[in-house]
Amino acid sequence: MRGSIRRRGNRWYYAYEGPTIDGKRQRIEHVGGRTREEAERALRKAIDEFERGGVVIKLTEMSVADYFDYWHENFVVKTLKYNTQMNYRNIINNYIKPGIGMYRMKSIGPASIQKFVNDLPTDKLSKHTIEIIVSVLRKGFKMAVFPYQLIKENPANYIVKPTNNNDDEITQQAARDKLKIINMDQFKQILALVPESNPLYLPLIISFNTGLRRGEVSGLTWDNIDFDNETLTVNKQMIMKKKEFDVTSPKTKASYRTIAIGNSLLTVLKRFRTYQKENKVRYGRFYFDSPFICTKQNGKPITPSVIKYYTGKLSRELDFPFNFHSLRHTHATMLLENGAKYKEIQQRLGHSRISTTLDTYSHVTNKMKRDTVDIFENMLKNNS
Repeated sequence: MRGSIRRRGNRWYYAYEGPTIDGKRQRIEHVGGRTREEAERALRKAIDEFERGGVVIKLTEMSVADYFDYWHENFVVKTLKYNTQMNYRNIINNYIKPGIGMYRMKSIGPASIQKFVNDLPTDKLSKHTIEIIVSVLRKGFKMAVFPYQLIKENPANYIVKPTNNNDDEITQQAARDKLKIINMDQFKQILALVPESNPLYLPLIISFNTGLRRGEVSGLTWDNIDFDNETLTVNKQMIMKKKEFDVTSPKTKASYRTIAIGNSLLTVLKRFRTYQKENKVRYGRFYFDSPFICTKQNGKPITPSVIKYYTGKLSRELDFPFNFHSLRHTHATMLLENGAKYKEIQQRLGHSRISTTLDTYSHVTNKMKRDTVDIFENMLKNNS
């Protein structure tokens, strides 16, 4: 496409032919500057932008750090959930920028990216964190190829994820400790420190009995409980945006689920529903009326931040590692150790892929193998 330059008074103008609309040619003209050189530069920029659909990113000096900032602002923030945005921002700031941010986009290659990934501290980072770092690299560079057309090929396509050489040697107990899995005696210790009046009590009971995530517990409303059919439905989650909470859709499509719940949890839920009705009368017009299940005495929702705060206080009183996510891992582990199938656990926890379930709870496999052998041995003994 070619354009033209002309002078009118003290200013220079540039013009070019736009798309044909209703069969008519469109001539586009704008002020280019006070000199011919300024107008020529403005014309080249306008034509470049027009031909690339209105988006121009200058490649010449763009660093990897600047590009990932641009990608985060223009893609991640616009299309992904808030928690994912924050997670990706953390990966970019704490890993990608310090590791390869100084390279230019036009010169970054597979070798540099692989070295960066190889140098990640696998002894300190979880397997999941490394997977997220690699995923952010692949997605970000992929969009640099298309639609941004900054590079011709995705240099992150060739990444080989590092593995911890000691993975095969990790004992079952070490794996449990890493996930902060607790046993029944330890859960009883927790409940001894958390009375029913504590805002953490009901979230603890729910997560222990269901394996729900913190945001899913906070987002539960009474219409999610079917007392007749004894089920609980997850169809939303509560997230924090700075100091305010927001209710959004679940983490993934697989997170939408309806699970069976037992009488132990149903009894507690019925009791707390009665407490809410009594507190509503007691507080009167000062009561914060909402449909949430987990609320304080004045009716205000127990947000993920509240759960995190009280869990932090609780963990400092315990003589074993614990965080709220421990309950999710504990729930799954107890079910697996007592005969539940991996597919059932995947659906109950809302994992998108069964490989996530298998990888996370592989520490249970050794016990399951031992139990299987014992079953066969007992069968032989009974028939000898």
